[in-house]
Amino acid sequence: MLIPIGDDDRNLKGPAYITTALIVINLAFFFLLQGAGSDTRFTYGWSAVPYEIMTGEDLQSPVVTQISGRSVQIPQAPGPPIIYITLLTAMFMHGGFAHLFGNLLYLWIFGDNVEHRFGWKVFLGFYLVSGLAATFTQIMLNPDSVIPTLGASGAISGVLGAYMILFPRNKVYALFFFRVITVPALVAIGLWILFQVFSGWGALTAAGEVGGGVAYGAHVGGFVAGVVMALILRYIIKEEPQSLYSTVSSRDGSRRYW
Repeated sequence: MLIPIGDDDRNLKGPAYITTALIVINLAFFFLLQGAGSDTRFTYGWSAVPYEIMTGEDLQSPVVTQISGRSVQIPQAPGPPIIYITLLTAMFMHGGFAHLFGNLLYLWIFGDNVEHRFGWKVFLGFYLVSGLAATFTQIMLNPDSVIPTLGASGAISGVLGAYMILFPRNKVYALFFFRVITVPALVAIGLWILFQVFSGWGALTAAGEVGGGVAYGAHVGGFVAGVVMALILRYIIKEEPQSLYSTVSSRDGSRRYW
């Protein structure tokens, strides 16, 4: 299995403030609000539930649903006064340590390049729109589902889509059978796409529900949204926005590592 661990950041000209801030916010949600996963009441209440979004009804007690022919009780808890706020909060919540740190690793590796290309304001909007597109894709696949959806995966999938469009030949360092190898971003992200497509198709055809606790529909939806927005934005924003860091770098020819 190919696991990205870094990329070539030699051309970055300053800190990626929004990428860093998003990582901090995700960590704060998990450790402070979710109690490192122990506060299930907050987690279930503030996750995005397709049924709640479609009906506007806040489910507050467990609901029994059918998954793969079995009756399963899905916990529920009171959410925010306006249930649609969960579309935003769910983007910063995670189901466990592996879910959290796996997502943040990808955001740390790929987010800074995209942020520097578009500028922090555009990147922030890009990230949030990608996350919303991912959640709505998941909801449209099963609008009656009472299974909570949470995680930054959809928004980060959008970042990966943009990275593939903007930096397809950039070097990505990855672990492959306990060895560190270098592959083009197009290959690293392309393999990730194939995994999402085939995993999601298998889960949907097998059970009519996204299985394994992974919202593959959200991953694909976020990725497609990221690709489309990147194709549009790269023609609107021809060059990286000017900043103090890019000005200094252009003067002295230095390369900074962040």
